[in-house]
Amino acid sequence: MKRTVAWLAVPLLFSACSSTPPVAEKKAEPPPMTGYRIFVTNENGGTMSVIESSTMEVAATIEVGKRPRGVKASPDRKTVYVALSGSPPAPPGVDESTLPPPDKSADGIGVVDVASLKVARTIKSGSDPEQFDLTKDGKFLLVSNEDDAKASIVDIAAGAVVESFKVGEEPEGVTTSPDGKRVYVTSEDEGTVTVIDLEKRKAIKTIKVGRRPRSVAFLPDGSRAYVTNENDGVVTLVDSVNHKAMKTIRLGEAGKIKPMHVIVSADGSKAYVSTGRGGKVFIIDTAKNEVASSFGVGKRPWGIALSPDGSTLFAADGPSKELVVIDLASQTVKKRIPVGDGPWGVITLDR
Repeated sequence: MKRTVAWLAVPLLFSACSSTPPVAEKKAEPPPMTGYRIFVTNENGGTMSVIESSTMEVAATIEVGKRPRGVKASPDRKTVYVALSGSPPAPPGVDESTLPPPDKSADGIGVVDVASLKVARTIKSGSDPEQFDLTKDGKFLLVSNEDDAKASIVDIAAGAVVESFKVGEEPEGVTTSPDGKRVYVTSEDEGTVTVIDLEKRKAIKTIKVGRRPRSVAFLPDGSRAYVTNENDGVVTLVDSVNHKAMKTIRLGEAGKIKPMHVIVSADGSKAYVSTGRGGKVFIIDTAKNEVASSFGVGKRPWGIALSPDGSTLFAADGPSKELVVIDLASQTVKKRIPVGDGPWGVITLDR
């Protein structure tokens, strides 16, 4: 009998096991996004191209508005801002009376949500904004209004201009000092840089630099600034503590080499300068304040940016409708990425 009972227990045990519901298979989580993105404004196309560093291909194209040029990211990296303008392009020497009337309704700063890659809103920022920067806390925009000879302070939360300053005709480059206390604004027409005290909200000094200054970059410690002078073929070194021009760094022959945009490496050892129709990027050794080297990039490089690790430089080449990717170790072009019409500004944004 004992043998019979044990024999019958086996199928009962299997029956009990078979009635247990199967364990749900756990779905694999998608791998986290790595690398960084490159954002490129396309002035003639009204778009912004978004490129993934993992593929070095355009992953998205965003319709942002008319004539997108200057571009910056918020300190928290969640927002990209882009300057929009309804004024027609007016290169040097053009008779502005022959141009179509400006569309002032298109002027403003586009606010792009990085997560959705969509324009959340457009903030009014004064007439014909071209370049801008942010305060260190990310609460205010500092904007050059090119056809109004003013720089404006814009409250981002309120979406309104709270202060405007006279800064010289055709203001362009706008850069906040590393300590967040000052902002430098270039005047193309007057060959000057206006220094604005952000705490006092007033212009405190005007620095004479060179002909048609376009862009400003500070060393990380804020002690020096570099200002490009397009029509002189030079970069002006500025004592940014005392706000005085110190030295002129010649890149090449005026009229052939046209310094445009300048950026400084994270460690402050190098300044990189694009040269527009000069077709090159120059590297300045900031210890010696001399040209260390230069290399060809394209037809007309303007906006430039560095990868987060500083190994790669990106240059917007307007006439070719390409973003040029340069390996800095070899100073050679690695790739040309087709973007939109008239690429102008470039930033990189790590995840």
